[in-house]
Parts: sequence; C-alpha cells; structure tokens
Amino acid sequence: MEQIVLNHTSYIQICVTDEQKIFARQLVEHSLRHHHVSNIWDNQESKLSQTRMMRFTGSLGEIVFADCYHLPRPTRSFGAVDGQDWGEDFLIKSQSEIFSVDIKSMKRRSGELAQNFVLNIPASQLHKPKSKTSHYFCISFHQSETDGTIASLLGFIDKAFLENGEVGKLYTAGTKRIRSDNTTFTFHQNTYEILFADIDPPVLTDHIRGLKGFRVCNLRK
Repeated sequence: MEQIVLNHTSYIQICVTDEQKIFARQLVEHSLRHHHVSNIWDNQESKLSQTRMMRFTGSLGEIVFADCYHLPRPTRSFGAVDGQDWGEDFLIKSQSEIFSVDIKSMKRRSGELAQNFVLNIPASQLHKPKSKTSHYFCISFHQSETDGTIASLLGFIDKAFLENGEVGKLYTAGTKRIRSDNTTFTFHQNTYEILFADIDPPVLTDHIRGLKGFRVCNLRK
C-alpha cells in the first residue's frame, strides 16, 4: 500500500454517510427535549434561531471523529455550552500519553481550504476553570454536488501551545476582522484565532484510508 506522509499543509477528506447524519439529527432533537442546557451563543440574538444547525454541526463532527478512530459515539448534543463535558469530547490513551480532545466543527461553502483560513476558539473556553481539554481537533464540512456531505479532517491543536503563544493569536472583544471573501465581522468576546497552516495533521490509519471518498488534500497558499 502506498505510504502517505501528512504535513502541516495537508488534510484528509472523507464522505459523511447518511446514517451518520441521521444519528446526529436524532441526537440533537433528543438533547433539545431532554438535556436543557444553555448554548454559548445564547447572548447573540442572530444565532438563537440557528441552534439546531449549530448543534447538528458539532454533533456530526464528534460522530465522524468517533467512527474514524473507533471510539464511542456521543450520547448528548451540547452545542459548545459552558462546561457540561468540561471540554472533553473524547479521552484517548496511548502507551505514553493521555489526550483529552475537544472537537471543533464548522461549515464552509467549499472544501478547497487555504493556509490562511482560521479556527476561532473563545478565550472563555480555553481558560475555563476545571477544563479537561488537552487538544482540539478541527473538522470542516461542506456540500458536494456529486458526493453529498464531505468532512475535511484538519487535525489537532495542542492547547498548551495555544496558551503559551506558540500558535494562534488572541483578539479582544470588539476587534473587527476581515474574512477571506473580504466581508467583515466583529468578535463578541476575547477569541483565539488559529491558522489552518498551524494545525497538526490528523493521524492517518488504514481504516480511514478505506472510507468512502478518502483523499489527501493540500491547503492552498
């Protein structure tokens, strides 16, 4: 089998199955009915109506990650709330280390990703008391006309590196930023911005290589 070496400019794409999407929708609806917790975006009126979709995106990311690495699927859909799981979506143990992983999922219009695209993490999450997170894992979703929903597995961010300034940049609340399409937005709270180029690539396994739609992509410069 051909050996594939991933670096900081490469990421993995796979097709999301209909079963994974159905499971995520059922999980969101069940949690909205039975797990009454606040969302981190509740203070932003423009996002309240998007609760189902935002929770769906987050839950789908956790389901895809779990299935990729043979981990138990989530049983609740929290929606980036203020501490229900203490930032530990998955606990992964190796022979030498223990990783507490918080999955960060987003939707984008395209799977053609660039090195200067960013992941935003609120400072309140990063510095939350009792947080268990040791690493973040970034997943991007987009729709393909021919292949349906595609997941781009971008990889890991070491929380310690983010805290000590080795990766990412902190922007204070009220700071205006310009997106890649030249539109602007304003941070509602202190937020860390991490370049896709600074994300450590995902672990590639034979199982992932065998998934439908698997391919290795490169971040555009």
